[in-house]
Amino acid sequence: MTFQVTILGSGSASPLPGRHFSAQVLRVEHECFLIDCGEGTQYRLLEQKIRPGKLRAIFISHLHGDHYFGLLGLLNSLSLGKRTDELFLFGPQGLGDILTEVFRHSNTRLSYPLHYHELNAEQPGLIWSTPCMTVHTLPLRHRVPCTGFLFREQPKAHRIIKEKIVPAMTIAQLRQLKEGQDVLDEHGTLLYRNADYTTLPPRPRSYAYCSDTAYLPELVPHLQETDMLYHEATFRDDLAGRASTTFHSTAGQAARIAKGAQVSKLLIGHLSSRYLDPEASLAEARAIFPDTYMAVEGETFEVPAR
Repeated sequence: MTFQVTILGSGSASPLPGRHFSAQVLRVEHECFLIDCGEGTQYRLLEQKIRPGKLRAIFISHLHGDHYFGLLGLLNSLSLGKRTDELFLFGPQGLGDILTEVFRHSNTRLSYPLHYHELNAEQPGLIWSTPCMTVHTLPLRHRVPCTGFLFREQPKAHRIIKEKIVPAMTIAQLRQLKEGQDVLDEHGTLLYRNADYTTLPPRPRSYAYCSDTAYLPELVPHLQETDMLYHEATFRDDLAGRASTTFHSTAGQAARIAKGAQVSKLLIGHLSSRYLDPEASLAEARAIFPDTYMAVEGETFEVPAR
């Protein structure tokens, strides 16, 4: 099943050629989700041949402009395109007020239902569940309320071994086996042992997105054994003091989070515009966590299965 992330923008507050503001598209099975929406995101979607109308939900981490200034334009363009499907929007306190005021002053009436869900950065937990995945918020520490997001596939059913199906099995009994249960008769006697008739489903994969945050070791338990982690790496370790005062992280600190949480793969991005060449940041992270990759714009990363 599809579970992949396409990087639309991986820059920080100041733009550079080839390094746009934060935005990613997550595909889980047949559904598309947008994570952050910096200025110019709708152009980046078109460049990557991702139809904006396919988006089912948008997740905004915080209200610094490089993470949401593209949202208003995108919402308006969807309406100009005569979208009718509902759209879910998750964002921090204050985002709803901004949208309301802008829509009021511009006399904007969307052509589709927009369901806005305000997030509480102080209370991480489950915020959404679909047939294909769940979404939890993660507690981050920044200059304004900020949340990360943990996307996890829903558990799959056990797989029936077709060659072992016997004519006497009923549909209800097959359903029990797919749910991982043993099948008993009315007296409690074992009829079919689950392990004899099914194979285990693949382990649900997970992807975590940690945008702007100070180095936060408390994140490690929330990220334990995540399959792929995106973590900001605005500075390098020689500017750890600068990172601390601006509530950002270094490449080395991102790698320490990944190592402590035993994630499978780390993506880093949101590099300061002072770093024209990202290779030194990548090398710093790989010295601590070798399976680290730069969140290169336009690239798609498959979330690995363990």
